[in-house]
Amino acid sequence: MFDFMDTDWFNIGLEIVFVILISYDLKKYFETRKSSYITNIVLTIGFAIWTLYPYYTSYIGWENEQKMVMISHCNETDNSKLCKCIDEATFKNYTHDEYILIDKNSTEYSEWLSETKEECLDESWF
Repeated sequence: MFDFMDTDWFNIGLEIVFVILISYDLKKYFETRKSSYITNIVLTIGFAIWTLYPYYTSYIGWENEQKMVMISHCNETDNSKLCKCIDEATFKNYTHDEYILIDKNSTEYSEWLSETKEECLDESWF
Protein backbone atom coordinates (compact mmCIF):
# COMPACT_ATOMS: atom_id res chain seq x y z
CA MET A 1 0.00 0.00 0.00
CA PHE A 2 2.85 2.39 0.79
CA ASP A 3 5.24 1.22 -1.92
CA PHE A 4 5.71 4.78 -3.13
CA MET A 5 7.75 5.48 0.02
CA ASP A 6 10.60 3.33 -1.34
CA THR A 7 10.90 5.25 -4.59
CA ASP A 8 13.67 7.70 -5.37
CA TRP A 9 11.17 10.47 -6.16
CA PHE A 10 9.66 10.22 -2.69
CA ASN A 11 13.11 10.75 -1.15
CA ILE A 12 13.85 13.64 -3.50
CA GLY A 13 10.51 15.17 -2.55
CA LEU A 14 11.41 14.82 1.13
CA GLU A 15 14.70 16.58 0.51
CA ILE A 16 12.90 19.47 -1.17
CA VAL A 17 10.44 19.75 1.72
CA PHE A 18 13.29 19.78 4.25
CA VAL A 19 15.14 22.49 2.32
CA ILE A 20 11.98 24.61 2.16
CA LEU A 21 11.33 24.20 5.89
CA ILE A 22 14.90 25.05 6.83
CA SER A 23 15.05 28.08 4.53
CA TYR A 24 11.72 29.37 5.89
CA ASP A 25 12.94 29.00 9.48
CA LEU A 26 16.25 30.70 8.61
CA LYS A 27 14.39 33.61 7.06
CA LYS A 28 12.11 33.94 10.10
CA TYR A 29 15.05 33.65 12.47
CA PHE A 30 16.95 36.49 10.80
CA GLU A 31 13.81 38.64 10.85
CA THR A 32 12.85 38.04 14.50
CA ARG A 33 15.96 36.56 16.20
CA LYS A 34 13.75 34.15 18.18
CA SER A 35 15.50 31.06 19.46
CA SER A 36 12.47 28.88 18.66
CA TYR A 37 13.42 29.03 14.98
CA ILE A 38 16.87 27.66 15.78
CA THR A 39 15.17 24.77 17.57
CA ASN A 40 13.00 24.18 14.49
CA ILE A 41 16.07 24.18 12.23
CA VAL A 42 17.94 21.71 14.43
CA LEU A 43 14.92 19.40 14.67
CA THR A 44 14.34 19.55 10.91
CA ILE A 45 17.97 18.72 10.15
CA GLY A 46 17.88 15.88 12.69
CA PHE A 47 14.67 14.46 11.21
CA ALA A 48 16.08 14.78 7.68
CA ILE A 49 19.18 12.82 8.65
CA TRP A 50 17.07 10.19 10.40
CA THR A 51 14.77 9.65 7.42
CA LEU A 52 17.25 9.97 4.56
CA TYR A 53 20.27 8.16 6.06
CA PRO A 54 19.11 4.66 5.03
CA TYR A 55 18.50 5.89 1.48
CA TYR A 56 22.04 7.21 1.09
CA THR A 57 23.80 4.33 2.81
CA SER A 58 22.11 1.84 0.52
CA TYR A 59 23.46 3.56 -2.59
CA ILE A 60 26.83 4.51 -1.13
CA GLY A 61 27.44 0.95 0.08
CA TRP A 62 27.84 -0.35 -3.49
CA GLU A 63 30.63 0.63 -5.84
CA ASN A 64 29.95 0.72 -9.58
CA GLU A 65 32.17 -2.30 -10.24
CA GLN A 66 30.25 -4.34 -7.67
CA LYS A 67 26.95 -3.34 -9.27
CA MET A 68 28.23 -4.24 -12.74
CA VAL A 69 29.24 -7.72 -11.56
CA MET A 70 25.74 -8.33 -10.25
CA ILE A 71 24.04 -6.87 -13.29
CA SER A 72 26.21 -8.91 -15.65
CA HIS A 73 24.89 -12.09 -14.01
CA CYS A 74 21.41 -10.72 -14.54
CA ASN A 75 21.85 -10.34 -18.30
CA GLU A 76 22.32 -14.09 -18.66
CA THR A 77 18.71 -14.78 -17.63
CA ASP A 78 15.63 -14.63 -19.82
CA ASN A 79 13.58 -12.31 -17.63
CA SER A 80 15.93 -9.34 -17.43
CA LYS A 81 13.24 -6.87 -16.28
CA LEU A 82 12.51 -8.93 -13.16
CA CYS A 83 16.21 -9.42 -12.54
CA LYS A 84 16.95 -5.70 -12.80
CA CYS A 85 14.13 -4.95 -10.38
CA ILE A 86 15.52 -7.46 -7.88
CA ASP A 87 19.00 -5.98 -8.33
CA GLU A 88 17.69 -2.48 -7.57
CA ALA A 89 15.88 -3.77 -4.49
CA THR A 90 19.09 -5.47 -3.38
CA PHE A 91 21.07 -2.26 -3.84
CA LYS A 92 18.50 -0.37 -1.77
CA ASN A 93 18.14 -2.91 1.07
CA TYR A 94 21.68 -4.17 1.53
CA THR A 95 25.14 -2.71 1.44
CA HIS A 96 27.68 -4.77 -0.47
CA ASP A 97 29.29 -6.09 2.71
CA GLU A 98 25.91 -7.08 4.16
CA TYR A 99 24.96 -8.82 0.94
CA ILE A 100 28.20 -10.82 0.83
CA LEU A 101 27.81 -11.92 4.46
CA ILE A 102 24.12 -12.81 4.29
CA ASP A 103 23.17 -16.47 4.19
CA LYS A 104 21.42 -16.93 0.86
CA ASN A 105 19.74 -20.12 2.14
CA SER A 106 18.21 -18.52 5.23
CA THR A 107 14.45 -18.22 5.56
CA GLU A 108 14.71 -14.46 6.12
CA TYR A 109 16.50 -13.93 2.80
CA SER A 110 14.13 -16.32 1.01
CA GLU A 111 11.11 -14.43 2.34
CA TRP A 112 12.64 -11.09 1.31
CA LEU A 113 13.41 -12.46 -2.16
CA SER A 114 9.90 -13.84 -2.67
CA GLU A 115 8.33 -10.56 -1.48
CA THR A 116 10.60 -8.62 -3.80
CA LYS A 117 9.69 -10.85 -6.74
CA GLU A 118 5.99 -10.32 -5.99
CA GLU A 119 6.49 -6.55 -5.85
CA CYS A 120 8.47 -6.56 -9.09
CA LEU A 121 5.85 -8.59 -10.92
CA ASP A 122 2.98 -6.54 -9.50
CA GLU A 123 1.41 -4.20 -12.03
CA SER A 124 0.50 -1.54 -9.47
CA TRP A 125 0.06 2.17 -9.94
CA PHE A 126 3.22 3.00 -8.09
